[in-house]
Amino acid sequence: MAKIEQTSRALDARYIPLIGYAEAWDLQKAYVKEIDKEERCETLLLLQHSPTYTLGTDRHPEHLLLDEEQLKNRGIAVFEIDRGGDITYHGPGQLVGYPLLYLEAANLDLHGYLRDLEQVIIDWLAQYGIVGGRKDEYTGVWVGDLKIAAIGVKFNKARSRRGFVTSHGFALNLKAGIGSEGFQGIVPCGISQYGVTSFEDLTGIGMEPEQAAAELLPHFCRRFGYELTTSERLEHPADAGDDN
Repeated sequence: MAKIEQTSRALDARYIPLIGYAEAWDLQKAYVKEIDKEERCETLLLLQHSPTYTLGTDRHPEHLLLDEEQLKNRGIAVFEIDRGGDITYHGPGQLVGYPLLYLEAANLDLHGYLRDLEQVIIDWLAQYGIVGGRKDEYTGVWVGDLKIAAIGVKFNKARSRRGFVTSHGFALNLKAGIGSEGFQGIVPCGISQYGVTSFEDLTGIGMEPEQAAAELLPHFCRRFGYELTTSERLEHPADAGDDN
């Protein structure tokens, strides 16, 4: 595949209504390789997952409170993955964002990248009068002592350039009751002293993930300095291949 020529910092944004975790993970890995080789624009995947628990590299298996039979009865899949952080939940009524971006090695600020992701969500919440913030010892976006968005990322060392390509990202709770539907089966992010909340719990507004994605996208582009070149809705993403 020929390298793409970029005269400005372009972003390809893609919304997928519902996708299984394994398929989305394969898609991320395939896109990371293409971005590294400059065969694809930097990309933001915005989507919903079917019910899933993911355990990151700081995983503590004891923070999964359900046994295999309970998981099967509730229809929740479990994946041990390569992002940072502990265990979290993904499911319908949540907007998940996977920024697949190239970060140059020069003046690289990995913590600053996490803070920028948080700020995108904080800025969006402010549109609705919600004061989102941070807790010094944790990542994510908080409203008081309740977490509304979890963040966990991976920095993939680029092979063809000096820098990293990001993967994984954020999960923003939209639907009321998502805490009881999925988060009660775990100790979310290994944090037992605080709970979770959602946009609907805070505002009473039922927000569809596709609408939240459309509203969040301009904040993302402004924060990270991208010009949106492509934005599309993918019902059935192309086969991503494997990572072997």
